[in-house]
Amino acid sequence: MADVLRSLRLGGRGDPARACALALGAEGVALSLLVGNGRMAEPLWCHPEVSARFEELQFTLGEGPGPDAVRTGSPVMEPDLDRVRPDRWPALLPPALEMGVHGVCCFPLGIGAIRVGVLTVLCDGDRTMSVQQSADATALAAALTGALLNGGGRGQWSEDGNGNGDRGWDSGGNGGPVLGLFLDRPTGLHRAAVHQATGMISVQLGVTMEEALLRLRAHAYSSERPLGEVADDVVARRLRFNDNDNDDSSDNDDSSSNGDGSGNGFDDDTNGPYSPGDGKG
Repeated sequence: MADVLRSLRLGGRGDPARACALALGAEGVALSLLVGNGRMAEPLWCHPEVSARFEELQFTLGEGPGPDAVRTGSPVMEPDLDRVRPDRWPALLPPALEMGVHGVCCFPLGIGAIRVGVLTVLCDGDRTMSVQQSADATALAAALTGALLNGGGRGQWSEDGNGNGDRGWDSGGNGGPVLGLFLDRPTGLHRAAVHQATGMISVQLGVTMEEALLRLRAHAYSSERPLGEVADDVVARRLRFNDNDNDDSSDNDDSSSNGDGSGNGFDDDTNGPYSPGDGKG
């Protein structure tokens, strides 16, 4: 791990996620940053593809070791998911095991009440994490935290103004080249549609951004669709949320009613404050 960090500080080329996975002896590694006032997890890099899928699963459901690590500020170590109580992450465990994730350990990036991201390590088939692996992952998380809080990459971290010390990624910053390409920020947000859809739902329902995101996640879960796909429908105005949300809905052909014609809380939408035209909703 020392060699990996040294190479990355010098601006080493290559795939940082793959390099860290190899150094840790892990099945996979992912790094996500907390972006904006809503502190949504935005993936920076993942290796291999199953790591990206697992990060997307946690983000869609809003539960799992990653969200728990961010919330508590402490590492969440579950190297064997078969031994996790089913009621701990009831929605996440079955699909995670189905996609071949044996165990997960997540390390929050932050200092005190400040949270800036989370490092996710997928454990190998032995379903264990050794003391050395844990120490290496902790050191990596600490190095990433320091780099981010000191302006690593091409962005910077800014207070969200709520007085709680929460911070988010400000893409307009001019951070220095700390850790070189290790923290090179993507040119755009992977989950831009989710950010936009959350704002639209907040307006449609007159609720906070946090509740709007919960509503969006609930619909994605009930319809067994990726969160980003549902968000795309909201942004494209194929799906609109209303207060009559006791039932789930289809969001395309007949989104104003469910199979028996009753209301479902979601409407086809062609107008509103975010309409491409001049409509008002």
